Amino acid sequence: MTLVSVLIVAAALIGIGLYGALSQQSFVMLMMGLELMLNGAILAVIGFWSFSLGGAPEGQLLAIIVMAVMAVEMAVGFALVVAVYRKRQADMTESLKTMRH
Repeated sequence: MTLVSVLIVAAALIGIGLYGALSQQSFVMLMMGLELMLNGAILAVIGFWSFSLGGAPEGQLLAIIVMAVMAVEMAVGFALVVAVYRKRQADMTESLKTMRH
């Protein structure tokens, strides 16, 4: 596997995630799109690390830190989704127009 093929897969993940985040109205699908974009970014970083640094541990550490931050971000995001649903019975982004004011 070459660096170009890894970067193509990473770009595809980012593109699919961007489409999913921008086209969906459900909070869960929006967060899944964001997660796909972050996974694509991690794949690109790990690909660069593997092919350029030759296995230095800094690349692995960066990937683990990014995954930990992603897990915390998803937990906080889903907690906010649950709080909004309990408060306003809204599970779609279109039904939250009153939050602008």
